Amino acid sequence: MTTARASRTLPHPARDEIRLEGVLHALSDPMRLRIVRELAADGDELSCSQFVLPVTKSTTTHHFRVLRESGVIRQIYRGTAKMNGLRRDDLDALFPGLLDALLGAAARQSARLG
Repeated sequence: MTTARASRTLPHPARDEIRLEGVLHALSDPMRLRIVRELAADGDELSCSQFVLPVTKSTTTHHFRVLRESGVIRQIYRGTAKMNGLRRDDLDALFPGLLDALLGAAARQSARLG
């Protein structure tokens, strides 16, 4: 692998390294939960630029890093775009029903609060 290519590879935890407390921490922030809800609704990969969040670019980058490092999302480069995908298979295998329960609760809260 060339040095340029290696520098564009982002670290992710292996499935067996994903911890429940890390996932819950990552999803406890409203912006990160919003990102995960958008990824779940889309069902595919989205580039970072497709998210419109009311925070600075550096804060957005931080939120994506927390989600990646906790094992909630996978990020890969495709050309110059950083693509984001929900690690649903890994999360469902480790914590059956957790992601759907959290997404459902978030949707109900959003509807309740308007």
